[in-house]
Amino acid sequence: MTDNTVSNAVAVRDNGPGAMVEHYRNDLAMVMPSHVKPDTFVRLAVGVLRRDKNLALAAQNNPAALMGALMDAAQLGLTPGTEQYYLVPRKQKGRLEIQGIRGYQGEIELIYRAGAVSSVIVEVVRQADTFRYSPGRDERPEHEIDWDAEDRGELRLVYAYAVMKDGATSKVVVLNRAQVMKAKAMSQGSDSAYSPWQKHEEAMWMKTAAHRLTKWVPTSAEYMREQLRAQAEVAAEQRPAVGTSAPQAPMPAPASVEDDEDEGPIEGEVVDDEPAAREWPAAAQPGAGARQ
Repeated sequence: MTDNTVSNAVAVRDNGPGAMVEHYRNDLAMVMPSHVKPDTFVRLAVGVLRRDKNLALAAQNNPAALMGALMDAAQLGLTPGTEQYYLVPRKQKGRLEIQGIRGYQGEIELIYRAGAVSSVIVEVVRQADTFRYSPGRDERPEHEIDWDAEDRGELRLVYAYAVMKDGATSKVVVLNRAQVMKAKAMSQGSDSAYSPWQKHEEAMWMKTAAHRLTKWVPTSAEYMREQLRAQAEVAAEQRPAVGTSAPQAPMPAPASVEDDEDEGPIEGEVVDDEPAAREWPAAAQPGAGARQ
């Protein structure tokens, strides 16, 4: 390898998409949640660009689209280039550009991070599985899988629900194939060969159900801060003034989380208020903010 070849390679590296991400490290850090380490975030983002030539080309074609996706991931505190937050190339006006898509692990991470749930269950149902659930009659879905089967068949349903910290259970979301395909059709670039809908179909079914679940459970760290603030106010009100022996007022019941009336279930979606739940590991598996 000649000196000129080495120099050209260094120049491309230093002026490519990776260098731009490094340049905007401080801007990304300003919008990240406190638990995210900027150095780790930037290193992972640069790494995925260097490993995927299509992503690198898309980033060069439209650097603003790259930084927009990374800024979105940074604000959400999700890891880019993973199943928390996909970075995918898509064709826009005849050329590849980067699109950011929140993955199912990202949806679950945001639910856990709010601090209101102890477990989240998201599962797909295939043709060979046995699935029974009747809202108002069944406490929770019954899902039986033959793990010895060589082929469980096509994807048929997907469901999601959460168990709250106080033991209550969120609504149960159940979507059939037609509903998932409707969500897919609304997702930009879902028909592209690069789309996670093409490469990670099962994960995107799960992401769709998890995303619907976010309508019924807290997904913001602001929720936890509000709970802590309310607890502090209650404690201050109960503390008697110096030199008095006034009895403490009874602690009010915890405020319930209200459903957003403007974000109700999609047409035909099955939900229920009080099913029990089977446990899933309490940590969201790290490792796509998403647009639908």
